[in-house]
Amino acid sequence: MIKNKNEEIMIPSDAIRIRIIANSNSISDLYEKKKLKEEIENDIYNIIGNASSVSEARFSIKNNMDEINKIIGSKINNYKINYGMNYFPRKSYKGVVYQDGEYESLVITLGKGLGDNWWCVLYPPLCLIDENDNTSDVEYRSLIYDLLSN
Repeated sequence: MIKNKNEEIMIPSDAIRIRIIANSNSISDLYEKKKLKEEIENDIYNIIGNASSVSEARFSIKNNMDEINKIIGSKINNYKINYGMNYFPRKSYKGVVYQDGEYESLVITLGKGLGDNWWCVLYPPLCLIDENDNTSDVEYRSLIYDLLSN
């Protein structure tokens, strides 16, 4: 997968992603998506936080879907949640390539789900690395490389 820090970093195909799709691209709907992401991200990471493998993370998500629904439902009324295989487009962010394809993921669709989306890798917990927007591309690549190599 990764031979040295100068090569393109690829996220493992067995990673679990999280995605929130806005109802529309109106300012209020995009704000609602961003606010929901900020409010539930830590709660969801706490559910899978101690997982040491993708199978443990998968088990935690599946066994806590009621809790995840309760967390989301306490913040927003009109949503759907899906845990399974979902399509994601190719994305390149700070030198890390996220290939397009069908990926295991937790997808939260707000309202009609016609707006822009936010997504990241839930397991391994790559989203938490990017909490600090001041991270340079080189620092981000190094953190991702180290996490994926261990």
